[in-house]
Amino acid sequence: MGQSSRTPRTVAVLMGGPSVEREVSLSSGQACAAALREEGFEVIEVDAGRDLSTILTDIKPDAVLNCLHGRWGEDGCVQGLLEWLGIPYSHSGILASALAMDKQRSKEVFASAGLPIVKSIIVKADHVRARHVMMPPYVVKPNNEGSSVGVYLVDEENNGPPQLDSDMPDEVMVEAFAPGRELTTSVMDGRALTVTDILTTGWYDYDAKYKEGGSTHVVPADVPSEIFQLCQDYALRAHSALGCNGISRTDFRWDESKGVEGLILLETNTQPGMTPTSLTPEQAQAVGISFGHLCRWMVEDASCNR
Repeated sequence: MGQSSRTPRTVAVLMGGPSVEREVSLSSGQACAAALREEGFEVIEVDAGRDLSTILTDIKPDAVLNCLHGRWGEDGCVQGLLEWLGIPYSHSGILASALAMDKQRSKEVFASAGLPIVKSIIVKADHVRARHVMMPPYVVKPNNEGSSVGVYLVDEENNGPPQLDSDMPDEVMVEAFAPGRELTTSVMDGRALTVTDILTTGWYDYDAKYKEGGSTHVVPADVPSEIFQLCQDYALRAHSALGCNGISRTDFRWDESKGVEGLILLETNTQPGMTPTSLTPEQAQAVGISFGHLCRWMVEDASCNR
């Protein structure tokens, strides 16, 4: 288990927090907390706020299972706090978390590792509202949010540039649209678990990800073996290139008409969701790893200096 000297018995499960993904994080945290109690751990659920360091200092957990999503929870911030406090924690460390959360910089890392990506630029949101900064179709999204928060798909049929909400950041990512099927692969303990084909009636947005019935998951994906193996290979390479630890999940688009050339890496999530509809627990189950064992492994893998 990681670098800690004994099996953790008291686990603080971090959840909630101040990000726009708070509700998903609460769902992930509550599910993991319940599973860990069934595995025999003493579990303390912590809704992370500005007093987090004080709470953790008081309860002195043996390890932290980080179920925070979005900014502050998976961008290196809370990881730095846990390093400072010397508390072993799950998932990736400071640098890998920060890199993966910054979509543009993570794509630069992927490109340097020879992984297939599509063109993207960082542009002021006002410029995006004023004119097409890239030939449609393209996607506009925050550079440092997850769960398809604030994502706009702009195609040829749009009358003009997207009218972004006022709560979008001052600068956004504009990315060439990658057509095709939505595939994803989780990496756990240096192993690519399997490949899932995500079927939706439209854009794979926040509701499709987290609302019951929002999407259908085919696992293992019914795709050619060379595509299946490439997804697993690319996910492992992305995990390694970013310096990830623990569990990660890498998302792809595959244009069937182009064969292997049509497989594009979209992004890597260093803290995949653990909700009842989440992809990573489903993939673990498909290869014989129960949800309880998955949660136990994350806790036993916890360490500092990640």
